[in-house]
Amino acid sequence: MTNESSPLQHLSAADIDRIIEMGWEDRTPFEAIETQFGLTEKDVIALMRREMKLTSFQMWRKRMSGRSTKHRALRAEEIDAFRCSRQRSISRNKISKR
Repeated sequence: MTNESSPLQHLSAADIDRIIEMGWEDRTPFEAIETQFGLTEKDVIALMRREMKLTSFQMWRKRMSGRSTKHRALRAEEIDAFRCSRQRSISRNKISKR
């Protein structure tokens, strides 16, 4: 992925971290990553391969292959959100203070 139009080249470190996090989440479909960051499933796989240790990448690929929740077309019809309704909204501009 070295061509100039590659969406992977225009990502910040924070975006890369978030994409990896979303990639590991069972209930976040690849379509959600594409909507938010403009990366196809193939791009996400390339990013994960590039950014992760080989053993971690292999473990992730084994875990994701065939997982119906990672592909919207394979999901149950009642699951229509990118995230759980009980999940807190994440704002990049605010820091949670306890």
